[in-house]
Amino acid sequence: MAMVAQQHRESSSGSINKHLDSGKYVRYTAEQVEALERVYSECPKPSSLRRQQLIRECPILSNIEPKQIKVWFQNRRCREKQRKESTRLHGVNKKLSAMNKLLMEENDRLQKQVSQLVCENGYMRHQLQSASAATTDASCESAATTPRHALKDANNPAGLLSIAEETLAEFLSKATGTAVDWVQMPGMKPGPDSVGIFAISQSCGGVAARACSLVSLEPTKIAEILKDRSSWLRDCRSLEVFTMFPAGNGGTIELVYTQTYAPTTLAPARDFWTLRYTTTLENGSLVVCERSLSGTGAGPSAAAATQFVRAEMLPSGYLIRPCEGGGSIIHIVDHLNLKAWSVPEVLRPLYESPNIIAQKMTIAALRYIRQIAQETSGEIVYGLGRQPAVLRTFSQRLSRGFNDAINSFNDDGWSLLNSDGAEDVVVAINSSKNLSTGSNSLSFIGGVLCAKASMLLQNVPPAVLVRFLREHRSEWADFNVDAFSATSLKASSYAYPGMRPTRFTGGQIIMPLGHTIEHEEMLEVIRLEGHSLGQEDAFISRDIHLLQMCSGVDENAVGACSELVFAPIDEMFPDDAPLVPSGFRIIPLDSKPGDSQDTLTAQRTLDLTSSLEVGPETNHGVGNASSSYSARSVLTIAFQFPFESNLQDNVAAMARQYVRSVISSVQRVAMAISPSGLSPTLGPKLSPGSPEALTLAHWICQSYSFHVGTELVRADAIEGESILKTLWHHQDAILCCSLKALPVFIFANQAGLDMLETTLVALQDITLDKIFDDAGRKALFSEFAKIMQLGFAYLPGGICMSTMGRHISYEQAIVWKVFAAEENTLHCLAFSFVNWSFV
Repeated sequence: MAMVAQQHRESSSGSINKHLDSGKYVRYTAEQVEALERVYSECPKPSSLRRQQLIRECPILSNIEPKQIKVWFQNRRCREKQRKESTRLHGVNKKLSAMNKLLMEENDRLQKQVSQLVCENGYMRHQLQSASAATTDASCESAATTPRHALKDANNPAGLLSIAEETLAEFLSKATGTAVDWVQMPGMKPGPDSVGIFAISQSCGGVAARACSLVSLEPTKIAEILKDRSSWLRDCRSLEVFTMFPAGNGGTIELVYTQTYAPTTLAPARDFWTLRYTTTLENGSLVVCERSLSGTGAGPSAAAATQFVRAEMLPSGYLIRPCEGGGSIIHIVDHLNLKAWSVPEVLRPLYESPNIIAQKMTIAALRYIRQIAQETSGEIVYGLGRQPAVLRTFSQRLSRGFNDAINSFNDDGWSLLNSDGAEDVVVAINSSKNLSTGSNSLSFIGGVLCAKASMLLQNVPPAVLVRFLREHRSEWADFNVDAFSATSLKASSYAYPGMRPTRFTGGQIIMPLGHTIEHEEMLEVIRLEGHSLGQEDAFISRDIHLLQMCSGVDENAVGACSELVFAPIDEMFPDDAPLVPSGFRIIPLDSKPGDSQDTLTAQRTLDLTSSLEVGPETNHGVGNASSSYSARSVLTIAFQFPFESNLQDNVAAMARQYVRSVISSVQRVAMAISPSGLSPTLGPKLSPGSPEALTLAHWICQSYSFHVGTELVRADAIEGESILKTLWHHQDAILCCSLKALPVFIFANQAGLDMLETTLVALQDITLDKIFDDAGRKALFSEFAKIMQLGFAYLPGGICMSTMGRHISYEQAIVWKVFAAEENTLHCLAFSFVNWSFV
């Protein structure tokens, strides 16, 4: 502001402004400019009464005409907008310049790769022409490819320094060279608005992923964040630096032991024993590179790693180069050999897929850095007044608690409970569980019990299934079990399900807390509405609050894991609240050519999959690739329950029964939302008890025309199957409900599903009275006799509610009776909500 005033003082005769009406120039003194600047700084809005008052209270502005002051403020606002736009364009230009530099480097690397492939092609031709030369060259190549770091002594600093220098060279050849045959990752296109450039390995030992991007943080800050792998890698259980000593050029060498979680209950976890080298290059770039040291017995004692399989990290790391004007260009390479031979064959794609490694490690690291950068700059504002670090800690605690339950490590106090004869659900107990978080600590008398299982899903998109589980909790959850878990978390308060009978009203209100910058992860509080059935507790609230994390809802993210993890939480939502997470994890397996016999064989290798019904592959819908391959995914379920020692057997039996019930519900939902349940022509089909969609569409439109006197759809769309497509894409929300004692919805077009925020699968569980408020219900009841007599009625505009608890306004609602083919057979009531929108 002072700089602007100084610019106005540069003229000795004062400031000059051109009057917009008369075209004349008006001179202002320096004092008048200062007074106008003060008024503008206090009241930048032109229609502010406060501004007018300040102008009247300033004597030095009394001799200036109001029109001239108005023109000065207009010019001032224009100059401010120009400065903001100039600053924005400067930032965009700087970002584009850095991205252009990055793309040029990528282009150079690809040209080198093409040249290398041409040379290899010529070499192969020469090999085919001369068998003797091939034998000689092959022996030389065999000698050259002997792992050199295996010949070094890893027990002395000189040998470690030699290994570190070789690791640095190999890492740089992967990050900026052609050591790995990189191909662009599916669904990740580079550009000015993209997160970065992503690539995966095409053919190499192990699996590898690579990313490069521009980040608005300094190199040292980025290196500090990335080296703390447990803060951003959700699969990292622990990272311990055993030895650290200085190296040349101000660098450091560290010996690091890392433990990672297993993603399912069907395979052991992995650990790594690595050398990590941090140094600065001559051009000022900061490098953190890492590789495994040879020998499976190296590292901590064998007793500490009995539940782990030693995996191998090939030269990987981070190349961070400072940019002119601030920020950094970062290159990330992750290259692993996860020993896929040690897992069941059906699970090997999880350990051999570069897409999964890219999503879990490479892209996750880059997203975390960008998240920290935006939080540091103050660009992100979260709900309920929570600081970003607090919400991030909640997400990490939910993820870590869920991973601990799935893996149930012995050194954490977990032990398996004797099975009840069926091996579909595994039950583990932890009698030493102590949830201590600052001032709020909770030590359970008995401990925590976990019931978990894994199963194979066929032809079900993980993102779609997780969204359904999130939006329609009543489809699979038992409110009494949620109430038991919530009650158990309260100090000295234990109850067994059924001791305090509670009725779940079906209401689920989602209160968002925050999300990552690309919305790939959401943190929210869920309130489940319940009422006591006992007269003595009729006025006591039985609402339950859950802290919930949902991730992987983007169907286009190749290899992304989808999760829904939740934990009961006190309604006061303290920062140090104890959490006992439960939830679902769905990981896609790489698609392969469909073979029904192979699919059934693979299913029998997993728990529970023999009971999973897989329908015949009859789906040949437009744009659906399921006719050529079978999309599979692994679902892992884990539920935790606090318990007292004297109730351990009861809680264990309840947990097994409940998890099996949840599995049955998820299987039913999965079968319903799988592509095999979709209509080849349009998409969703009606339930088997309803008439075909095309027939119902004809009934809806014909009844509307008969009762209302106008056409619901265009006249040229009435004939043939086009009427169904036209009705489905109609701009108004059209819904049909049954005429039972408790009317439920039986059909909705796309706009109707969007308005209710539901799917056709869950539509039939929504009753008519749930979507209207009191005024809407009164309006409908008052017009009901008219509807039955005349066949239709107009309802005034009002407010209704979606299944997610969001309010919806509509300008008008039209209700009419829908007759079947015979005009004297009433089939249902239809509603058309005109000009609806969320409020």
